[in-house]
Amino acid sequence: MQPPEAAVNQSAGASPFPPDSARPTHWLAFLLLLAAGTVVRFLYLGSKPFWFDEYFSAEVARISWSNFLHLLWWREANMSLYYLLLRMWLQFGHSEFYIRSLSVVIAAATIPAVYWLARLLYDRRVALIAAALLTFNAYSVRYAQEARSYALFLLLAALSSGFLIALVREPVRRNRVGYVLVSVLAVYAHFYALLLLAAHWLALRWMGRGFATDHRRQEYGGQLSAQLRRAWIAIGLAVLPLLVFVAKTGAGPIRWIQRPGIADVLRFCIYVTDGMPGIYLAACLVALVPLKQDILTRSRNWETWRVHFLFIWLLFPVVVTVLLSFARPVFLARYMIFCLPALVILVAAGLSTVQPAWLSAVLVCLVLILSARMVPFVYGHDFDNERDASGAAANFILDHAEPGDAAVFHIAETRVPYEFVRSLRVGENTASPSFTAALGPEILFPHHGAGLDYRDFTGKPAADFLRAAVPSHPRVWVMLMSNGPAGDPDPTTVRLTKVLPESFPKMQRWHFTKVEVRLYSRQ
Repeated sequence: MQPPEAAVNQSAGASPFPPDSARPTHWLAFLLLLAAGTVVRFLYLGSKPFWFDEYFSAEVARISWSNFLHLLWWREANMSLYYLLLRMWLQFGHSEFYIRSLSVVIAAATIPAVYWLARLLYDRRVALIAAALLTFNAYSVRYAQEARSYALFLLLAALSSGFLIALVREPVRRNRVGYVLVSVLAVYAHFYALLLLAAHWLALRWMGRGFATDHRRQEYGGQLSAQLRRAWIAIGLAVLPLLVFVAKTGAGPIRWIQRPGIADVLRFCIYVTDGMPGIYLAACLVALVPLKQDILTRSRNWETWRVHFLFIWLLFPVVVTVLLSFARPVFLARYMIFCLPALVILVAAGLSTVQPAWLSAVLVCLVLILSARMVPFVYGHDFDNERDASGAAANFILDHAEPGDAAVFHIAETRVPYEFVRSLRVGENTASPSFTAALGPEILFPHHGAGLDYRDFTGKPAADFLRAAVPSHPRVWVMLMSNGPAGDPDPTTVRLTKVLPESFPKMQRWHFTKVEVRLYSRQ
């Protein structure tokens, strides 16, 4: 491959990048997009209730440092960077709106990150269109309003790719350090970032076979190869603890993922393209039209390589996870969110090539309008997941509990949303040693202290334990989640249904979305 002109010019003593000659209107448009993207992501931030995963994020971030570190190493090393950031964020507030606002701030920062990446690959026009597409992308908005790591994962994926392109254009130490640092952070934000790094490696392997033979280009190729070699070594060493964690825990943390079908992949395509898969596909193909001759002759120049890079980034992670899912389900639509920057840049490149220019502008406006129409929908709906009502169930127990009552949670993690809801009522952090369980029934299982302990995040109540612990209480509340389909309960539910009536002949039940609450009593 021929290196970018910037790198060649640098070796000849010229400036590595062209001067910034954008008009003030260009930067005004970008600032308006950034403001609009921030507002769109803050609007109706509290319109949907917290669900289990968000409660889990909050409680992991609030437990004591010793429990936090134990839990990360024991079972929650994935997303550890997000938990750490959220832990610092929670020093200034604990409301659901405030907790989610961390993801909003991160998601807003992704707009300039994608602009920068697209500018490195193409030009300012493509960069502005890509930033606009991301601004009103409903899939991005959906996960910008959730207290999970997906917005952070998306940002770091864009920055990692940006530093890689900067390194390709200018193979110097500062770009290598930036690439290593951001890539390592991306892996600790979400383990699936390793798929992004694999896509980078594949794209660079394809590039490496076509270097020209003149002296300056050979010098550039040698510099790039040396910088990349150092980068891969540094990244490998930095992510080694996470690889050890994966080897130790195996597929346990993702065993709940269902095997995907063709419908699941198609739904992902519809979600990520704002319901316009045909238009997005056409725009991506249009991006290839100016390069058809180079593609047919397998030319390896900068213009063809950048398109290959984006297509590999977009398709490789999806294809690999779908294929692996035949052996072990690992594909999940929201885990593929890091492919979104590649998609919007390809679409932007395609739209920008349409001639005449006024037609291109009309098409961009049309696509943005069609994208924006999906944003109000995600304020009130989860098009890719039905959230549970664990918070409502916890509030129900707290509202109806009486002195002397006890509580048992079907699986240990079910206690997590209960603790968050209870802490809001008490008005203090349940992880604090001074916390007193003055509200709600006494927790029998899981229970290793006044607040959440890292051991409270796993386990199931045994029959002997239940027979010994529950008789001293007049009533026992049971909260069940993820206990199997109706008519086919899991073994723990069967155990509870068999053992508790031995001491409590009367049972009442209430159903919430994906949650069941039971009250066992003697009369």
